[in-house]
Amino acid sequence: MKMIGLIGGMSWESSAEYYRLINEGVRSRLGPTASARCVLWSFNFAEIEELQHAGDWSRLTERMVEAARRLEDAGVDMLLICTNTMHRMAADVEAAVSVPLLHIADPTAESLKAAGIKRVGLLGTAFTMEHDFYRGRLSEKHGLEVIVPGSEDRAEVHRIIYEELVAGKIVPASRVAYRAVISRLVEHGAEAVILGCTEIMLLVGAEDSSVPLFDTTSLHAAAATQMAMSS
Repeated sequence: MKMIGLIGGMSWESSAEYYRLINEGVRSRLGPTASARCVLWSFNFAEIEELQHAGDWSRLTERMVEAARRLEDAGVDMLLICTNTMHRMAADVEAAVSVPLLHIADPTAESLKAAGIKRVGLLGTAFTMEHDFYRGRLSEKHGLEVIVPGSEDRAEVHRIIYEELVAGKIVPASRVAYRAVISRLVEHGAEAVILGCTEIMLLVGAEDSSVPLFDTTSLHAAAATQMAMSS
């Protein structure tokens, strides 16, 4: 079994889900006492969040590259960035190490294509919804048409992530708000919706949408498990 390197703590709420899902995946394949070989580098998300909202992506890139190199030095065979937003610097991280980086958008896109989905809505932080590093990969590499919510909806989706979900707060009114945003994406032609922030799966599920939801956390973790167990 390959050793998985996890760059997490962004936030630890979703990193804990990665750890659970990867270990459950290994156990289901190898038996009840089996667990994953993994190393977790966990950031203080307060520091990361401050740099994100200050727009200091250069410093963030330095921090991510440092984490990746430390994990490589620890002997990992592959890397995961356990957050969608910080894939903004995925290319820099990949270039800084010799072990492969499993990009979060790729298993999500493959699942969408396998389901015959061509036009998909995207929820996530404002950075993920508004910048091109994520949408561009989905469209240019995988041929998907990506639509995002309107400006007011994007602001509310972002607020709920940073004020509630990363702090472990599950607010019923916010679930209602997300349902409404999803509904409006469907009205604009979304055949499915990507939960493109690793904490969103803590708030909404299949029952909250009239179209399929593709949870990046679960899909990324499942792909990591498969990769770790491949020869």
